[in-house]
Amino acid sequence: MDFSLTEEQLAIRTAVRELCADYSDPYWRKLDESHAYPTEFVKALTRGGWLGCLIPEEFGGSGLGFTEASIILEEVNRAGGNAATAHAQMYVMGTLLHHGSPDQKQRYLPKIASGELRLQAFGVTEPNAGSNTLRLETAATRKGDRYVVNGQKVFISRVQHSDVMLLLARTAPYNPQARTAGLSVFIVDLHSAPAAQLTVRPLDLMINHHTTQLYFQDLEIPAENLVGEEGKGFRYILDGMNAERILVASEAIGDGRWFVERASRYASDREVFDGPIGKNQGVQFPIAQAYAQIEAAALMRFKAASMLDAGQTPGAEANMAKLLASQASWAAANAALDTHGGYGFAKEFDVERKFRETRLFMTAPVNNNLVLAFIAEHVLGMPRSY
Repeated sequence: MDFSLTEEQLAIRTAVRELCADYSDPYWRKLDESHAYPTEFVKALTRGGWLGCLIPEEFGGSGLGFTEASIILEEVNRAGGNAATAHAQMYVMGTLLHHGSPDQKQRYLPKIASGELRLQAFGVTEPNAGSNTLRLETAATRKGDRYVVNGQKVFISRVQHSDVMLLLARTAPYNPQARTAGLSVFIVDLHSAPAAQLTVRPLDLMINHHTTQLYFQDLEIPAENLVGEEGKGFRYILDGMNAERILVASEAIGDGRWFVERASRYASDREVFDGPIGKNQGVQFPIAQAYAQIEAAALMRFKAASMLDAGQTPGAEANMAKLLASQASWAAANAALDTHGGYGFAKEFDVERKFRETRLFMTAPVNNNLVLAFIAEHVLGMPRSY
């Protein structure tokens, strides 16, 4: 089997790397300190066509696959940036692309591809449901030509920097006999939503992801903004979940490579006790171990992405890619912090910033414990644990 990238894929990697060179460590450090949004970087990604890479050419996108998308996001994080603003639009857009009506696709996708519209928010998680998406409580009740939404969402990122949001809400009561039924997906125009009907409250987190809590009070959504059929929303977002895991795995891999490169360089340059600290196996081995883990995770990521590009459903592969990549990145983060010693905690070295950012991947978009439970049940045939 040939594991090498194609000439086109290598060209994509080079082009994104060159773009990211204009947004180096000081840029991201300043954003982190001020909790600001990377507006200029997002505009540059859009101009380069990278944010619309998964949108078909007929709608103004590049028509690339998830393998190419994964390379793009890996390079952003490998350069020291944070690709969260990019991956959200990529996987959220997929629900609209695959299940939206022809009118919805024509209305939104060309504008998303051009950057005229931003779709970077997906309202799913709720305080009382957590990872149990099937027990969402936010309700959308049909009243004539509109749905009226009431409920609450939490840990929803980039709402304040999006024009439209996809919302998963319950259109029928929970039925234990048909657990996946009764959930529907809606397109929410954030600019037309009255503040009294949609309240957005920022959450102060350890990472700069512009995360919020949302409160819906009789928010009216036109019935034409329902994506696909009513009650089938959970099935619609499953494909998006696999895509999200692959893209997040790619970001973790990019982080891991950033940590390994920084740690290796610092260990080779930093001299204590009359020699570089990198000559000591106690410093070498954790970095080398993390590097091996990252390379293995990258292969699983590419396998999952290629399966998705081929029209398959890589549930196990996407979950394993996310699991392995997040673990590898976290191992690399700890190795880099240990290697830098006290300087690892200094903001000017950027290790502490990336350290905080990469820890998220162990918990979100799905906790690794749930990934292990999925593998145990659906791959190994063991009894259901949750």
